[in-house]
Amino acid sequence: MLAVDAVNLYYGASHTLHDVSIDVEIGKITCLLGRNGVGKTSLLRAIFGLNPISSGAIRWEGRDIAKLKPYERARLGMALVPQGREIFSRLSVRENLETGFAPLPRRTAAIPSEIFDLFPVLKDMLNRRGGDLSGGQQQQLAIARALVTRPKILILDEPTEGIQPSIIKEIEKVIRGLAGRGDMGILLVEQYFDFARDLADYYAVMDRGSMVLRGRANEMVETQVRRYLTV
Repeated sequence: MLAVDAVNLYYGASHTLHDVSIDVEIGKITCLLGRNGVGKTSLLRAIFGLNPISSGAIRWEGRDIAKLKPYERARLGMALVPQGREIFSRLSVRENLETGFAPLPRRTAAIPSEIFDLFPVLKDMLNRRGGDLSGGQQQQLAIARALVTRPKILILDEPTEGIQPSIIKEIEKVIRGLAGRGDMGILLVEQYFDFARDLADYYAVMDRGSMVLRGRANEMVETQVRRYLTV
């Protein structure tokens, strides 16, 4: 399990995260919701060691990893699909997938066949440049690249952003299937309420750098959550 406990983070003099706590269980989907600018991406960057925390703890399987480098966290089995996808536009689909080999032992550096079962469109586009793919296809490639690392914790930062509805449904099916295998925990950061509600086992809502709501998804009160999503 990934456990974030009372984390505080500053950007210079700006106090960005205020005693933030959240858990991600293996085999479960935790959805983190909130408007733009409330600290969701800052929390993800803290989890991955891209921004150092000033206090609190980030634990993976009981071990405090707050001082580990990002590549060390990746080797433990953590993977991030960033907002905006951040694929390599000049590399082919195959080469983008192969960048996922970085945290793996050399003997396991291969693209799992499961990738093409989850995203069949990528198999037909292996030699195309990433920049030539549609936005939805690039999002599928970004998720596939993360899955190449064989993660135990998969974190997705707003995977529905700018994606057509048909691809959103495909991504929803993939996320549900990954969690259903029981060997991976998923933290899904979203603004799209319906997508998050339909997938979540647990939910949390951020506002102004703090957690303001949390609980089991089946106990979620929609009106309470939506008030923190509207502008």
